[in-house]
This record gives sequence, C-alpha cells and structure tokens, in this order.
Amino acid sequence: DTLWDLAIAEVENRENPDDDGKHVEILEKSILFMGNKNGGKTTIILRCLERDEIPKPTLALEYTFGRRARRHNTPKDIAHFWELGGGTSLLELIRIPITSNNIRSFAVVLVLDLSKPNELWTTMEKLLQVTRNHVKKILTKLEKTNPEVATEIKQKMWNNLQRDHPDYELVDPFPIPLVIIGSKYDIFHEFDSEMRKIISKTLRFVSHYYGASVVFTSKSEALLLKARVLINHLAFGYDKSKSVSVDHSKPLFIPAGLDSLSQIGPPPASDSDIGKMGANTPLELWKKVFEKTFPPKSFCDLQDTKDPAQDLQYAEYEVDVMRAQKNQ
Repeated sequence: DTLWDLAIAEVENRENPDDDGKHVEILEKSILFMGNKNGGKTTIILRCLERDEIPKPTLALEYTFGRRARRHNTPKDIAHFWELGGGTSLLELIRIPITSNNIRSFAVVLVLDLSKPNELWTTMEKLLQVTRNHVKKILTKLEKTNPEVATEIKQKMWNNLQRDHPDYELVDPFPIPLVIIGSKYDIFHEFDSEMRKIISKTLRFVSHYYGASVVFTSKSEALLLKARVLINHLAFGYDKSKSVSVDHSKPLFIPAGLDSLSQIGPPPASDSDIGKMGANTPLELWKKVFEKTFPPKSFCDLQDTKDPAQDLQYAEYEVDVMRAQKNQ
C-alpha cells in the first residue's frame, strides 16, 4: 500500500467506526493572535496549550496547534493557533491564515500592551481595520459562491447581542469572533487612577462596539486563567464564563454581550471638549478623547525596521557563510 492508500483507509475508518456506529465529528477551529510587538502573545498561547517553554520573539507569522478530547475515548478536537509577529509591520500576512475555507470557524485574539497606551489605539485600529477588510472581501466572494455560509457568518456576528439589548442598533459587530486582551496588567496597575480609568473605559467601549470580549491579564496564574477561559471557548467550544468584572481599579473581564453603553458611560471628557472635537461616529469620538490624553505614536514608529535575516535564533552556519561571501 502507498501512503495515500493508508491515509484513505484511516479516514474511512474514522468516518465509519465499528463501535455501534457512533460517529464523533472532529471539530477544527483556527485563531489568529495579533497585537503589540513584545505584548505577550506567545506567552498567552503557550499557557493555553499548557506548554512550559520559554517564549521566543515571533518572526513574521508562526503556527502551532493544540488538541483536546471532549470526553474520554473520543477523537481529539484540533485548534490551529496562528501568531502574527512584528506588531503592525506585517499586516499583509493576515491573508494567509484567514481563508474562505476556514472562515466559519475562525476567530481573532487582539493582544494590546496596557503598559504602552500611546501605541494602543494605533495598533488596535490598524490591525482590526486590515483584518476586517480582508474578512469582508472573503464574505463578498462567498456571497456569490456559497451564499448560505455567508449568511450564517453574518448572523453569527450578532449572536453575542440579544435582540432586546438596548444597544442593538448602536453597535457594529466585528465579522468574526473577537477577544481583546489587555496584557501586562501588573505594570498598568501602577498607573495613575485617572489614566487607568480612561484606558479601561475606552477598551470597554471598543470591545462592546465590536461585539467582542475583553480581559486584562499579566504573568499571574489567576489572570492568565481568565484569558484561557475565553480562548478555550473560541478554540475548543468550552463554556463561556458568566462572571463579569467592570471595576477599573481591578482587572477587567467582560465576555461579549454582557456590557452596555449606559454602564460604560460617556467618554471621559468635558461637554465643551466633546463639542469641539467634531467626531462623526461614537468610535471616532472615543478615539479623539483617548488620543488627547495619550498622543499616538505615528504608524511609522511602530513599523519594524530590524532585518529578520540578522536574528540569532535563525542562525545557520553554512548559509550565513555563503551569504557573507555573496555580500562581500
């Protein structure tokens, strides 16, 4: 038998098991992690997969996977974890993991470094914008080739918000499930109380507006566990937590759909300031209020200028000698 014959036989066995004809479908989900450079994405992935490795800097786009069985003696479900390195410098690579084949089971985790509020809005806006545009392109194609799937994805967008939710008409859900993680809470916790309040309220508004969950985390086990709950829900369909923490003096934990604009309140600025800002949408208004306190770093500053070919973790003696010779 060739390798292909064995593979076909294996698949047929799985699809038609002998034991009482019970067939358990293997679920596959994919998650793309993106966010600030050195924001802690790799650490979060390793904790979710219960791996005790020392995180290395991520170059470009990296892939790993996890497997979990739902019950004893059942085949394991698979979760594909993609991680986009380099902050916002490699946005083009988002096209690789998110395709029309896996869009139905795809989710995004945006990791924002709370210790760098001046990079926060720019990073968030750029990454979410590019991802959203890419997903929209896929959906437009699907509407022509597979309209049922396109409709299903669009309906799923609204699943987190009940029809009777007071903000139903006021939000604009992200086209695929989204979790926003605020990392480095231990450093953020030392910030001035007013600064913490502005950042927390802004992230609450953004995640509620996009129909996303939000959680603050750090290296502490207890906080990493909370982030794991939300990620395991996306990756393996585990139950979502119903607990909520909205107090800005504590780490936020708000699963999608459990917040409201009335609880979040208006942007933290005086009425006269808000009047002068001339914003067209609520999102734009929050952006202007946030950037008044934390002037943004320009997009160019966030671009990665280091040459990855010089990275020591990818050194290969023979290749490097030839390269040096060629350069010379």
